[in-house]
Amino acid sequence: MNTGVKITAFAAALAATFGTAYGVGVGVGPIGEPAKPEHGGNHAPKAGGEEKADTGANAGAGHEGHEAAGKPAGASAGHAGHEEATADPAGGLTVSEDGYTLALDTPTAKSGKSTLKFSIKGPDGKKVTAFTKEHDKELHFIVASRDLTVYKHLHPEKAADGSWTAAADLPAAGAYKAFADFKPAVAGAKNITLGADLSVPGAYTPKPMPAVSSTADVDGYQVRLGGTLDPGEAGELKLTVGKAGKPVTDLEPYLGAYGHLVALRDGDLAYLHVHPNEGPAGPDVSFTATAPSTGTYRLFLDFQHEGKVRTAAFTVRAGS
Repeated sequence: MNTGVKITAFAAALAATFGTAYGVGVGVGPIGEPAKPEHGGNHAPKAGGEEKADTGANAGAGHEGHEAAGKPAGASAGHAGHEEATADPAGGLTVSEDGYTLALDTPTAKSGKSTLKFSIKGPDGKKVTAFTKEHDKELHFIVASRDLTVYKHLHPEKAADGSWTAAADLPAAGAYKAFADFKPAVAGAKNITLGADLSVPGAYTPKPMPAVSSTADVDGYQVRLGGTLDPGEAGELKLTVGKAGKPVTDLEPYLGAYGHLVALRDGDLAYLHVHPNEGPAGPDVSFTATAPSTGTYRLFLDFQHEGKVRTAAFTVRAGS
């Protein structure tokens, strides 16, 4: 689409245009917990990653419990509670799952600064008020543009009645998707990722997908991606952080870990959970990941250094 289109006029075609998008989400888990074996040992890094639109239907490698892999005094990055990687469906494809629903009270937002409001409805139709904390938060809320050029990891606040509000700064008009990643505080509950459409009215011209690359520059930092994202096969993704040509070895904990990785597949923005591996405070932060299918993905690594969180983004291709 080469000309701007009003979101209001574009809405009717939105589902058909973007209804097959996929997304993948990953996080590094709590710091300072005993190391546990993961997936039978470390996976050797493969050649650099890349991303492309996926045409598969609902294939998925999913979110298991986050696995702890820490060292004393904040010396590691690992996902608490992750067990062996299994083929869970990719998350974020529906607004409801297992009786839980993402109720987005503000499906339309304005460009620039705005407030998003939502709640999680339980099987009884009431707002859920109790969640199990993961990565220092009861719920993780992410907003991404459908063209995958905008990514926001927001930190919403919960009211006593289960209502959530999140301050957002969406830079331009367009089609977005909001993700809620959480685990209800009930016996036997699993991690759930729900997704809902969000639009910002105005003249909208989708941007092209950034080119496949294994390096990213952000705010004076250079981040290098090693390994490959493989369909149906677990492999290691290793991200190496540097600054001014030197490795960064004193990354600071962010959400209880040294990094947080989210991957969204081009098409329907299916949300995939990636298992983190044990490691020190940089320069390497690694994850074990399995792509749900062949396709193009955007990977977003949040890391904190010198008191500020930065996001490095990569386009990778899974499969041929």
